[in-house]
Amino acid sequence: MLVRVQNTAGTHAEKVLIDWLRTWKGRGDPHGVATVNCSLFHGDRLYPFDAVIWTPTSCVVIEAEALVERMEGELEVPLSGPWRVAEKIINFEGGDRRTPLDKSRDHTLALQNWFSERGLGQRVVNGVVLVVPPPGSKVEVRQLWSDPSFEVLLGDDPNRLRAYFETLSSRGRPQWSANDVAWAFRGLGILPYLPAPQDLLNEGFLGPVDITLWHGGPQQAQAEAWAEEQARLEQEVESSRRFRIPAPWYSPWKLYPRETGDLDLGRGIMRTLLTIGMVIAAVWVVWFVIAAVLTYA
Repeated sequence: MLVRVQNTAGTHAEKVLIDWLRTWKGRGDPHGVATVNCSLFHGDRLYPFDAVIWTPTSCVVIEAEALVERMEGELEVPLSGPWRVAEKIINFEGGDRRTPLDKSRDHTLALQNWFSERGLGQRVVNGVVLVVPPPGSKVEVRQLWSDPSFEVLLGDDPNRLRAYFETLSSRGRPQWSANDVAWAFRGLGILPYLPAPQDLLNEGFLGPVDITLWHGGPQQAQAEAWAEEQARLEQEVESSRRFRIPAPWYSPWKLYPRETGDLDLGRGIMRTLLTIGMVIAAVWVVWFVIAAVLTYA
């Protein structure tokens, strides 16, 4: 996961989120790019986002909130109205009168509408409220509603957030390209934080890449160097193809081709037997020609 932080002096919940995201470096971890503390000016209103995370299959707006005091019990999250633990209305760091779910809906729908106005409305934006309790708290979240686009997660274990992104990835298909991410960074006014094209491709975002979207940013030179390298590699591949003799249709590798990620013993045996048979047939033809020449010459 590529993490881009605009303001490191955030809230406690944001610092916890940043620490978790920065540990996602393994092959089995969620892939994508996260920008922390960005904002969107849309409809004559400013929407501050705690974090926006793009993966190849999704875009998620995260509202990170920290509980003010340590508590135990079941955190009831209604669709509207205050949040309670054992009939006690809870407060969050910052003292905002709106609930985290209200803010999450406002921010998520604003970003969704902004994408729709620019031709990306078919890409769903999900909202997540990450509630970080103080150390020693024993809280469980109970959602009193069901909406696949919004989720409230308890921020006491990084595996909860990891599992959420793994679920999104498993039920979605790649739809965000490197160009889409670059375009979004430009529109949100965070071009200086845009990763290089090769970094986005390594995270699984779709290509091809339009390097003009990186012009004006600190990664412009790196993007142009990458494009030149790709052009050189394509020329080398094209040159090698000119001198390559295409295999005929009866080639063992055409009749029984290898498949990536699939080890088929029967296919390998047939390919080997056919190759041996063709070699024996070729040797017999050569022997027949030599014998004929020696007999009738």
